[in-house]
Amino acid sequence: MNAGIHLFGLLPLLRWIVLGYQGGLTANPQEFLTRSSGIWALVLLWAVLAVTPIRRLSGWNGLLRHRRKLGLYAFFYTVLHVIAWALWDRGGVPSAMWSDLWQRDFIGIGALAVLCLIPLALTSTHGWMRRLGRWWSRLHWLVYPAAILSVWHFDWMRAGKNDFFEPRLYAWILAALLGVRVAWWVRSRYRQRLKRRAPQSN
Repeated sequence: MNAGIHLFGLLPLLRWIVLGYQGGLTANPQEFLTRSSGIWALVLLWAVLAVTPIRRLSGWNGLLRHRRKLGLYAFFYTVLHVIAWALWDRGGVPSAMWSDLWQRDFIGIGALAVLCLIPLALTSTHGWMRRLGRWWSRLHWLVYPAAILSVWHFDWMRAGKNDFFEPRLYAWILAALLGVRVAWWVRSRYRQRLKRRAPQSN
């Protein structure tokens, strides 16, 4: 399973290398790599969010051990996506990057998503889990706004081309992943209320 996770995480990078060697990175390789890295960041982030529902539905608790690796791969492709935008789209010019953050809304939203992911990547180790204690799990709730901002960024980026199918597909998948969590939370609260009322009724 561990090897499978690493293969899944490295597969896009290996594919790019093979395509680059074969000259198959389309007529605009810079745009292809920028978009592809962003897509794979989303795919891996969604995989992170899918771990808990899969574990609860299947009882496969060992899957939790691999969530951190999936998250780090998601952050890795996020960093590649940002680097590709900074170097190829903005020419590595800080002033151009700064103006882009304010002039193009989807860039600003994407930047907010990245800011949410940075502390998650930095505190993903067991050492940070011990240092932060209960605050660690609270901090890692940032994955939810990061996911929402990421798909929002994708949707607004595609708005210029009036091509919403793919971002809306990711949005529906995210809605399902978050919706099942809300349903479980509501059910848990309801059961807790019933337990508190039971002694009173007796």
